[in-house]
Amino acid sequence: MMYEAVRGALKADDAARQSGNEPRFKVRETRDWRRHAADLEDEMIRRGMHFEVIDWDSGQKAFSFQP
Repeated sequence: MMYEAVRGALKADDAARQSGNEPRFKVRETRDWRRHAADLEDEMIRRGMHFEVIDWDSGQKAFSFQP
């Protein structure tokens, strides 16, 4: 449930950005969110649980690199 809460906060932030609003949780900007999710993933793996890993890149704008 805690892992899904991280996913939900990320989804809410992305929806706020798409609406032109300031994200409430700032999941992508705050390193502690990723660290928390990684700790939860480690624990779920240790327990042999199956889960879908959070895709941290979806919902972000793609930037092209031109040398």
